[in-house]
Amino acid sequence: MLSNTCKYGLRAVVYIAGKSQNGKKIGIKQISKDLNLPMPFLAKIMQSLARQKILNSSKGPHGGFSLAKNPKEIYLIDVVKAIDGKDVFSRCALHNDNCKSSDHEKSACTLHVDYVKARRKIEKMYESKTVQNLVTTAKNSDDILI
Repeated sequence: MLSNTCKYGLRAVVYIAGKSQNGKKIGIKQISKDLNLPMPFLAKIMQSLARQKILNSSKGPHGGFSLAKNPKEIYLIDVVKAIDGKDVFSRCALHNDNCKSSDHEKSACTLHVDYVKARRKIEKMYESKTVQNLVTTAKNSDDILI
């Protein structure tokens, strides 16, 4: 359901929340290394999250990324919508288009009824979980590396 871009963004935001102390910035090289993600691709994701006011970004030798707000105030849905857009929860399971539930002129796909229910449950989970919830759930700092 989520793009790899979005998954990487979620991982990076949770990592920053769990690893940064008192708003300290973490460099892109460290995030990339610890999460085992390609740095150029991750850098684009991080800049996008900074434009969406989820992260703060600064350049220079002491630069890096930090959260733009308290991790208790950043819901997972905020990150998902910032990267994948609002329509991630309206796309059809089988087609590259919006689902019948958002475009009533279309006929339903064969998974429509089941998928709409599952998609709504997933959306509610993203709406109810904060970045802090994931950090707190992690048993130790290595678990933050999800």
